Amino acid sequence: MFTTHEIRTERGILQYRRESLTGIRCRISPVRIERQIDSAPALPDSRERCPFCSDAINASTPTFGDGSRLHCGESVTFPNLYPFAKHHVVTVITTEHEPGRLSARHLADAISGTTQAMIRSPGYASINWNYLPSAGASIVHPHLQGIVDAEPTRLVDLYLSAGRRYLVDHGHLYWDDLVDRERCSERFLFEDEIFWSANPVPLGEREIRGILPISTLDEFEPYIEPLARGIIRIIEFYRDLGTYAFNASIFFDAPGTAGCGHRAFCSLIARLNPNSLSMCDSAFMERLHLEPVILTLPEDLGALFREKS
Repeated sequence: MFTTHEIRTERGILQYRRESLTGIRCRISPVRIERQIDSAPALPDSRERCPFCSDAINASTPTFGDGSRLHCGESVTFPNLYPFAKHHVVTVITTEHEPGRLSARHLADAISGTTQAMIRSPGYASINWNYLPSAGASIVHPHLQGIVDAEPTRLVDLYLSAGRRYLVDHGHLYWDDLVDRERCSERFLFEDEIFWSANPVPLGEREIRGILPISTLDEFEPYIEPLARGIIRIIEFYRDLGTYAFNASIFFDAPGTAGCGHRAFCSLIARLNPNSLSMCDSAFMERLHLEPVILTLPEDLGALFREKS
């Protein structure tokens, strides 16, 4: 499923990894974690002028064409005021500006609201989350973003095209073979309705993926609650490791493509905590070379997860 080329430096090992299906590559340099650049989070605490707090949300956020916003539990969904997709919505997860702990119920309601807002839009859907400014969030108040476009984003396109070739060549889904392989690996974390493991060729620090037994958004509803429980479990694991900021995305194939070689999947990556130096973990390798430098071996994440569980 992936290849590793390892070399030894004066300080330790350096691995070059390549995912066989897509050709996605990364570099893993465990010695770089010794720089200890991630410090305790410097969290912004001001709620003044927050457009997503309950006293401002109705005045500061747009509505759908019929003048409504979509409410699901505490969550509120509305069009993005500054869209970068054909269909782009925002879902405020909870009325709390900085919740100490988000519940699976809060997150499931928010994911459900985002899904309802996107379900009638044809195309390739994803549900996304930037948590805290060092992970790209322009507003601290927790919120999801749902996007749908006529064409898949680059990562999804890689998996769709390669996955369909794999199905033709092998007669079964790549994702099913991947789950069978990873279930026996050091990277395996846990499994219920959804399979969770550390990605062997990570796109970001401590990347963990949940693979769903479905492909498209219109099949998603029965798996929203177990997915929310799994995401919360990963977030708590990150916090046990001292990481508060993260990115998450849930990727879907287009409607009418079930059985065509894809599985919907959720990916989470840890980011540096917010800090006064504006330091982040994306530099020229990540943004210009599209080849991330990773600090943590995926195999170590399985052991760390079992230790913290």
